[in-house]
Amino acid sequence: MDGNGRWAQRRWLPRAAGHREGVAVLTPLLEAAGKAGVKTLTLYAFSTENWKRPPKEVKTLMRLFLETARKQVPTLNERGARLRFLGRREGLPESVLEALTQAEELTAENEKLDVYIALNYGGRAEIVDAARRIVEDGLSPEAVDEETFASYLYAPEAPEVDLVIRTSGELRVSNFLLWQIAYAEFYVTETLWPDFSAEEFTRALEDFASRSRRRGGA
Repeated sequence: MDGNGRWAQRRWLPRAAGHREGVAVLTPLLEAAGKAGVKTLTLYAFSTENWKRPPKEVKTLMRLFLETARKQVPTLNERGARLRFLGRREGLPESVLEALTQAEELTAENEKLDVYIALNYGGRAEIVDAARRIVEDGLSPEAVDEETFASYLYAPEAPEVDLVIRTSGELRVSNFLLWQIAYAEFYVTETLWPDFSAEEFTRALEDFASRSRRRGGA
């Protein structure tokens, strides 16, 4: 979900306008995902590094997360989406945490589409947190393999990532799901997130379907 700020700047608008426009992308995107049979979708909304942004922008983003949760969660629930929060809860405003918890509880029984919202999330932070919990549980080094380690991640029930869609032409992973994207395919587009359409999402899926995935094999 990259490019909100640049989208706004190119139109001589405040960055907040870009973030709000980016939210509008979500509804058609989730509809397209459901129609295409996608079962799991993760949206990178706010990273652990995003706290370095100007305080005013961070405050605007938190308010926008809260507004979006209150306005869109009922609709997503009706459409069978199950929402999950992915990230560190420490540091997030209490109002945002409450809205996220309510969204998780409301949609917990839905099965059509799992939507993970990565908020205050960092791939390295997730790995560090998993390692800490392993130590806290007293596991011996011999008891830790890849399967065991994965069970300590934020969402151990989530499948490995098949496809990463990177908007705004950026050729980097930006600390996103570092463990889960080990064998993921990448689709990079110059389109900024507020201009990312359901049609382009469908093209990304079609491009992915045409690839041969070897996962390290011949």
